[in-house]
Amino acid sequence: MEKFAVLTSGGDAPGMNACIRAVVRSAARYKVGVEGVRDGYKGLLENDFVKLSPRSVANILQRGGTFLGTSRCDEMKTSAGIEKAIQVLRQRNIGGLILIGGDGTFRGGTALAQQGRDVKIVGIPGSIDNDIYGTDYSIGFDTALNTALDAIDKIRDTAGASGRTFFVEVMGRKRGFIALDVGIAAGAENILIPEIETRIDELACDIRNSLKRGKKSHIVVVAEGDDAGGVFPIAQQVWERLRLNYRVCVLGHVQRGGMPTARDRILAGKLGSAAVDALVAGETEYMVGEINGAIRLTPLRETWEKQKELDSNLLKLIKVLAV
Repeated sequence: MEKFAVLTSGGDAPGMNACIRAVVRSAARYKVGVEGVRDGYKGLLENDFVKLSPRSVANILQRGGTFLGTSRCDEMKTSAGIEKAIQVLRQRNIGGLILIGGDGTFRGGTALAQQGRDVKIVGIPGSIDNDIYGTDYSIGFDTALNTALDAIDKIRDTAGASGRTFFVEVMGRKRGFIALDVGIAAGAENILIPEIETRIDELACDIRNSLKRGKKSHIVVVAEGDDAGGVFPIAQQVWERLRLNYRVCVLGHVQRGGMPTARDRILAGKLGSAAVDALVAGETEYMVGEINGAIRLTPLRETWEKQKELDSNLLKLIKVLAV
């Protein structure tokens, strides 16, 4: 293979730049050229490419986001869009494509691999949600987790000083990985996630009992996709039962930004290099991930057809540590 391309797609995640850097520099040792695709699949369809070299990716691993840009592209969900993408890759004599992203990115990659058999596809998990099957951690999760933790630690200070209950919403539209981990790390009294049904009466009872035990404040971490309808309706329903002094804090997209942690930079380097190794070895339609410290290849289709499970041990700790 003389040349391949790399793109970032879907939601941005800290560490994507470090991963692009690893891809380009790992390819150099094989003497394989790399082109970057601007703005994800949108740029692929618009033939918007930039040549990358080891020097062009200098001083980017500490930057959040993705310097190539990212987007969501509905056209890639159509057969015509897939065929257009294949033709662009063929015209540019690109024999392989590395995809850094999550669920939607890998769905598009699966379609590309099946419709254009001459183009090899390898995925790298990049998502703050950490909900991708086939890897213990996805690039960006650790940074988002620490960003949320820093914010909740600060909220805890003001909650204790004012004797308030805080309902803190973190990202997690479909899954509760961020809420569960940051809730445990921050010592939250309650953690509400999409995977477990929220019962408002039980939540209100927990808060009441917590305050009776002498706690001056109470932190409820809520994943944005919680089944009870979101942090504001939840807080309002609890207030109707307790008439307590509370505040709502939505952390929002601050969780996507910032310098990637050392853990995310190292993971990005390992997975970026492994993706290049896989392409050069002729592998296709796989995602490279890390499981129990070892690099693993997972069929691309499985990454979005199978569901990654939450840590059952952490689920048990929610009630144990909240006394």
